[in-house]
Amino acid sequence: MKHWIEAARVRTLPLSVSGIIVGSFYAMSQGMFNWNIVLFALLTTLGLQILSNFANDYGDGVKGTDNEDRVGPKRAIQSGIITPQEMKKAIGLTSFVTLTFAVLLIYFAFKESYLLYSLFFLMLGILAIASAIRYTVGKRAYGYRGFGDLFVFIFFGLVSTFGVYFMFSKSMDWLLLLPATAIGFLSVGVLNLNNMRDEESDRKAGKNTIVVKMGGENAKKYHYFLVISAMLLVLLFAYLNEFHFDQYIFVVAYFPLIGHLLTVSRNKNPKLLDPELKKLAISTFLLSILLALCLIFFISDMVVNYI
Repeated sequence: MKHWIEAARVRTLPLSVSGIIVGSFYAMSQGMFNWNIVLFALLTTLGLQILSNFANDYGDGVKGTDNEDRVGPKRAIQSGIITPQEMKKAIGLTSFVTLTFAVLLIYFAFKESYLLYSLFFLMLGILAIASAIRYTVGKRAYGYRGFGDLFVFIFFGLVSTFGVYFMFSKSMDWLLLLPATAIGFLSVGVLNLNNMRDEESDRKAGKNTIVVKMGGENAKKYHYFLVISAMLLVLLFAYLNEFHFDQYIFVVAYFPLIGHLLTVSRNKNPKLLDPELKKLAISTFLLSILLALCLIFFISDMVVNYI
């Protein structure tokens, strides 16, 4: 069980639910909420992230990308703790469980009504599962051609945030595009850190990530763009939503993000970037929690009520 938990890469899981949290609480701020939708949206997203991690372990393991040149921690197949056959079965099981969660989510969101919406989200769920697997699995794995960033941005940024909100409201609120894009950028930032850490081993193995294509120094600039743009987009979202001054408490999460950027800017050793993955993932999760609370509470009112 310990090895499977390690293969699931627990440190990436809080990041994956950030969009669900923001989208759900944005709906709550407009008087719409359903715990069944929230629960199964969270379970579906977690299943999708774990599936992606298992598939990444399998794909890179059988291709030989995870080898002695790799800077990051040893993966399950690379170390021999889990065999490729066992991981393949785990991918199949996780796919089934994730799809089951997705079907239950669609049921609680739309019930017997909105048949077209149900079919659309079902197809989207199947596409998300297939995309999570095809990231590194197969001869034409898109992660080996530099499209991993796009997958992460779409599914863990736009789809998770907009998708869960739509399930509550049955409509689109384009203002939500700002935090959805921000969370998507920060999620891509975690992947970019991973690829910056593994640049040399990926290049040798023929895994042409965006970092391999643009080089380490340009990847740093790309990383600055992702994180700084995310912070600015959330500030713009708060301004356009006419946040009260004490609703800007979410900027507390900016301090670890700024510290993270300073660490990346000074870094000369790719191996030292590994702890930054967890820091950025947790900072993104913290930002989503604080922003979610700010959407439904005035902090001053909370303090007064507590006293």
